[in-house]
Amino acid sequence: MITDSWEDRLLSLAFEARHSRRQVGLPAETTAAQLARAYEACTAVTAKHSKSFHLASGLLPPDKRRAARALYAFCRISDDIVDEAKSEDDRALLRWSARALQEQPIVTDLISLAWADTRYRFHIPVRYAEQLIEGVARDLTQTRYQTFTDLTTYAYGVASTVGLMSMHIIGYAGPEAIAYAIKLGVALQLTNILRDVAEDWQNGRVYLPQEELAAFGLSEADIAAGIVTGRWREFMRFQIKRTRRLYTEAWPGIGLLHPDGRLAIVAAARFYQGILDDIEQHDYDVFSRRAYLSKWGKIKILPGLWWKSRQFGRNHNQEWHHHQPAVMHKTALMQGDQ
Repeated sequence: MITDSWEDRLLSLAFEARHSRRQVGLPAETTAAQLARAYEACTAVTAKHSKSFHLASGLLPPDKRRAARALYAFCRISDDIVDEAKSEDDRALLRWSARALQEQPIVTDLISLAWADTRYRFHIPVRYAEQLIEGVARDLTQTRYQTFTDLTTYAYGVASTVGLMSMHIIGYAGPEAIAYAIKLGVALQLTNILRDVAEDWQNGRVYLPQEELAAFGLSEADIAAGIVTGRWREFMRFQIKRTRRLYTEAWPGIGLLHPDGRLAIVAAARFYQGILDDIEQHDYDVFSRRAYLSKWGKIKILPGLWWKSRQFGRNHNQEWHHHQPAVMHKTALMQGDQ
């Protein structure tokens, strides 16, 4: 795969993190019932905050589904802490990081308990989780990005790391999958940014690269005005075209995932691309409305997505990097899908 300079930088971050390991486990007194409640709490967080992720993760087998939702809950809480924190006050995030990444969580700390179990079961390198914490922490001190390269570093921290951790849950063919996961994460985060221009402006943040705004004759005054002009349309066309290209370039990586997880990733990516379609269909107006793909819109495209996910060749002799520990905890995952 030919890479741009920003991709090389992100690849180095990913490979550095990939080799980090920290043995985690659950306190000896943890019961199956407690762990079941912990995973149920993660499912509740996912259902409340992301209909798209809840639906897409529902396409995974039960054990991977619970793990994906534990990952989501960890990320969601990390992000919410930053959104609710006062500027430059990272103490709450540091406290959460210590709780969420400790080797043996407190059994009453449900999200941390489920997340620790997930990290243990799927051998998720702890450095990926630390990089995510560092990524969301940037929102406490940085509200502008000068270049696209600057923005991709942020996108890696808050989104590509999620994809890299998800790969360990789903199973992947080898390190060649990493570059594709990074690219898909950047595409997903760029989609978020294009959808949330108005909301981010209200929160004092502009993620759109300053250099590119200027290149199209735009400034923050245009964002503040919230009016769709010819220059804004051209700017958004450029942004959407590049984001779609990243989705296309990330697509081959889905074939490097374990077959039972491909549909979930195909669905998640397509649901997000539906946001770009919606932005276009409403004349690039991201000021007066929030672009989205309806629940029915998601459901009606699932059969086609299932077919697409089946087009990747199956190699039954593939050694998937999806490890289970030699000694399993007694957990709710053994009790079937609840």
